[in-house]
Amino acid sequence: MNDLRVCLIQGDTRWHDPAANRGYYGELIRRHAPGADLVVLPETFTSGFSNEALASAEGMDGPTLPWLRELAVATGAVITGSMQCCTPDGTFNRLLWVEPSGTIRHYDKRHLFRMAGEHTRYTAGQERVTCELKGWRIRPLICYDLRFPVFIRNRYGHEVADGMDYDLLLFVANWPAPRAHAWRTLLRARAIENLSYCIGVNRCGIDGNGIAYVGDSAALDFLGQPLVECGATEVAVGVTLSAAALAEHRARFPAHLDADDFSLL
Repeated sequence: MNDLRVCLIQGDTRWHDPAANRGYYGELIRRHAPGADLVVLPETFTSGFSNEALASAEGMDGPTLPWLRELAVATGAVITGSMQCCTPDGTFNRLLWVEPSGTIRHYDKRHLFRMAGEHTRYTAGQERVTCELKGWRIRPLICYDLRFPVFIRNRYGHEVADGMDYDLLLFVANWPAPRAHAWRTLLRARAIENLSYCIGVNRCGIDGNGIAYVGDSAALDFLGQPLVECGATEVAVGVTLSAAALAEHRARFPAHLDADDFSLL
């Protein structure tokens, strides 16, 4: 593993306007991504978190994926974030992982936010996904997933021969201001218990339903200590994750060797 340079983009997503969001986030990416290995956008960055926008959800053949490909090639960085995606198997809250090489991967949100009716309109994903970048194993997840530690658990020796499942947890979110304390607390808990770096990128501003978002995007180390903390306004910030520091911590404090064995159903 080499050190990993990550750009967090905390934006004020335009409501129900994919073209405007591509213009808005495209400008932020072009301005701030040079030098980064990975660029992270918020959840549903083309529309905002809205059940009403489902009627205009695009497919994998829509305009957003080629736009992301173009930006990945132009910046030399992997770009990720989620959008509403319509497929023959259902409509998903789908995180796209777009590499400069043209490789595309995706993760479909497993835990759907029933308090907003997401579970009645979307299809839940089933698979945990691991993406690799510069020797790092990265586990991408979406918003409400953050509350479910069993699904997230870094399981020693189960999925890879050389140790843990992943080295970096990545959450994209539209996490509202009234639950900001939970967002900050759970990000730290997931980092500590999984001996992993943890990055959470949330949106800011007020959406079309009048819901406020305070941002609080952050990059945390394996002790839950902040490397980068964002405030409540639009910001793009870079952080470098040290591979050596992670390896040293896992060697010095191998709590994963005492973890309980389990299987996901």
